[in-house]
Amino acid sequence: MLDRILGRLRQKVRARRYVMTLHAEEEMNEDGLTVSDVESAVLTGAIVERQKDGETGELKYRVRGESLAAEAVEVVVKIGPTGKVVVITVYLV
Repeated sequence: MLDRILGRLRQKVRARRYVMTLHAEEEMNEDGLTVSDVESAVLTGAIVERQKDGETGELKYRVRGESLAAEAVEVVVKIGPTGKVVVITVYLV
């Protein structure tokens, strides 16, 4: 199941069907990462954890992959109500 979800996430990232939260942009900038690094992390990574929000029941996924500079990066994403990937946060590991 996680492979299917990862495939969907990658397809949407390749099609640029994603949005970044303000928090994700701030964290990305703080760690010296770019949008291309975030894309690379999803495209090269694997889902390391599925999380479920206790209140909303919403599912989100921790994806660990590599930046363009081959640094370990984790990206927390979900599929939003519009079908786009929502990048919640990103950080170096």
